[in-house]
Order: sequence, then structure tokens, then C-alpha cells
Amino acid sequence: MELIAGVAQQQVLSPQMQQSLQLLQAPVAELRQLVASELAANPILEEEVSQGKDSQPDEAETHREQNGSLQDEWRDYMPQSLPQGGVSSWSSEDEEKRNFLFESRVARPTLRALLLEQAAGLPPAEIELVELIAGSLDEDGYLRVPVAELAFSVGVPEKDLEKALAKVRSFEPAGVAALDLADCLLLQLERKGEGNSLAARILRHHLSQLARHRYEEIAKEIRVPVADVSAAARHIATLEPKPGRPFAEADEQGVIPDLLIIPEGEGFVVRLNEDELPRLKISSEYKEMLAGRGENEELLLYLRDKLKGARFFLRSLEQRRQTLLAIGNEIVARQEDFFREGPQALKPLIMAQVADVVGVHVTTVSRAVSGKYAETPQGLFELRYFFTPGFQGADGSSVSNETVKNAIREMVDGESRRSPLSDQEIVEVLSERGLKVARRTIAKYREQLGILPSHLRKSC
Repeated sequence: MELIAGVAQQQVLSPQMQQSLQLLQAPVAELRQLVASELAANPILEEEVSQGKDSQPDEAETHREQNGSLQDEWRDYMPQSLPQGGVSSWSSEDEEKRNFLFESRVARPTLRALLLEQAAGLPPAEIELVELIAGSLDEDGYLRVPVAELAFSVGVPEKDLEKALAKVRSFEPAGVAALDLADCLLLQLERKGEGNSLAARILRHHLSQLARHRYEEIAKEIRVPVADVSAAARHIATLEPKPGRPFAEADEQGVIPDLLIIPEGEGFVVRLNEDELPRLKISSEYKEMLAGRGENEELLLYLRDKLKGARFFLRSLEQRRQTLLAIGNEIVARQEDFFREGPQALKPLIMAQVADVVGVHVTTVSRAVSGKYAETPQGLFELRYFFTPGFQGADGSSVSNETVKNAIREMVDGESRRSPLSDQEIVEVLSERGLKVARRTIAKYREQLGILPSHLRKSC
């Protein structure tokens, strides 16, 4: 062992940038909590009282006016030097109470933030892929999206994404970014150096029997004592099946759409679902306090810092709003047939295409749509639903994989129970319709739809 000193460049996200990313990624229900927490933590911000529907100004215009005037307000109200003999209206006791109130909030850690913290020493290109993977994890910490599909949707090489995924899977918490339950538990065993243990063998080959507590069957097949199988099962039971559980919200909430896609005239309009979101502004009371030019320099510096934080928070909210609206409008422009006709009209779309039009990085699109929903004329859909790879038809048209899945479901629903369609027969039917789809792809989509193989669907 030896101690070596070295110099290395490292990308670090500032607290303000982390807050901006958190606001962008937050669904509307979580955003309400973030806004409420910021209101409690920053005395410079206050909720604007509504004057009625008819007199409400345009929300985007209000935010722009607030952001544009904040610097002027600071110059007007913040003294750069204190007058001689100035008297402060704040007592030391008042200031102590105020500091305790506004600085006692503890931020709740998130799984994304933890993963990005561990990726801080990686090259910038890999950090972007780690952000993409972190934004694609579900609330349990699993990567449910196939790697090939995720790589295609954002336009990056699959091998680069797999390399980044391997690093994420080595991060804490153990088992994060697993593809399924067995993979999650095996990752935890490998972290303990038990990748070749009896418990690992059971997880790889006998998970279904383990779930049914058929220890004797397992013992007979792998030729070990039943007591050893029972001990391995008890050890497996100590592992964490949901690595994302400690970071999940304690209170489960119903799905609240972030975007409302509404028919209007011959087309559709996109609106943000922010009716219950507080409208924020800079507090006039604290403006007067800053203009008072008291002698308490420490208090004035504290308020100056809070004013800067308020400016950044309002700007981040407006940036989130503009980004979501731009992405929603581009989805509507590319998937208009879907909103008119339904899932069978869904077209292939990847995030890179939307990112190019909106003018943001593809990882920004991934973060913006993660965990968010849109209420449409066809029902409630996750925004990621509209990003799907596809297939080329014989006539040159593109068909999404959701369209192929719907076709498979329709064929199975209409098949004869005495002679169900095999995967190869489904391939041939689709080929007659002008779609070339591999048999293994049909098998994968059938499993995703929860459809059994043909020999198990057969009935006498």
C-alpha cells in the first residue's frame, strides 16, 4: 500500500443546479411540496394572493417580470454600506428565532442525487449517461426499460450505455438498477462476495420454486441437504428486494397529470396542470426591510443571500414550465394521429428528435418526462409512453412497437382456443401486413403483455 498525490478534474453540481434539476424532474404533486418547502425556508418569497380569474395576468409574463425586476429591486433596496449611527429595528432575539425557522429545514435525499454524487469522478459523457439511467429508474430502484430500447430512444450507442449501467450497478444502494428481482438479489450477493454461493445458485435457477417454499424440490434437483436450502432461503430473505424503498415518498398519492392536452378547434393545445400551485413573488415587507438601511450588517447579508436564492428558484420554475410546454407541444405535433385515433396510430419517436427541436440536451428531455403524466382525449398516459422505437413498413411508413403490441393482443384475443397462434405464425401474419418483426421480438412483446406461450393457451 502507498499514498499517492494527484490532480484530476471533476464535475460537481452546485446546490443551485441540483435544485434546478430537482424542480425539472419533480412531478406536479412533488413540485407542490418543493414550493411549499421553499416558501417556508426563504422569507423573501411569499404567495401571491389571487385577484380573481378575470384579473389574473398571464403566468409566464408574471414570472418574466419578476425575474427581470429582481436585480433592479436589489440595487434599489440593498444598501452597499451602512450609514453611521444607523438603528436596526431587529432585536437579537428576533433574529435568532428567524434564523432557526428558516435554516432548520432538512432536505430529503433522493436516489437520483445519491447516484449522481457517486458518479462525480466520471468523465462528463459518462455522467450524462448516469443521469439518463438514474432518471429511468422506477420507485423501487429497478431499470424496467430494456437497455437497447433506452439507448435507441436517446440516440446513444448501446455499448456506451451498458458500460455506464455497469458502473451504476456498482453504486450504493446495492442492487440498484437491477433488471428484475433475481438480478437485484444477485447483485447484493455478489457485493458480499457470494456470487457463487448456494443462495446465488437458487436465485439463478430456482426462483419460482423458492417463492413457493418448495425447498425439498430444490434440494433434490441440486443435490444438497434440505437444511442447507432452508438456510440459504433465510439468508436471501435478509436482502433488500427494493433498493429504492428508503428514498420513496412515505405517502402514496394518486397520479396527477402534469400536462393537459385539450382539443381546440381542429387541433390540440397543451397546458400545464398548475392550478393548485402557489404563485410566488418577492415579499414587499422584506423589500422595505432592506430599504431601511439598518445597522445589522449580518442580517442584511443574510437577506441578500435569500434574495439570490429566491431569484434562482423563480427562474428555475419558469425554466421548468417552458421546457415541459415545449416538449408537450412537440409530442402533440408528432403524435397528433394518436390523440385523434388512439394507440394504434402511435408513431415511432425518440427523445433525441424532440431534444433537437426544443434545443436542449437529450438528458434534459429524459429528466423532464420522467415520472410525469399527460391527460389526453385518449386517457391518462405517462409521457415516456410517447417515446417508442418502431418498425419500417413495406410501404415505407413507420409503425411504433406499441402498434405491434396492440396487433399481437388483437390476434390472440381473436384466435381459436383449440389452435392458438404460435410466435412464428404471428410473425407471418404481421409480414403479410407489411411488417417485418423477428420471432424473438414477438416473444418479448408477448411476455410484456402477459400472454402465455401458445402451448399453454391451448384448451381442449
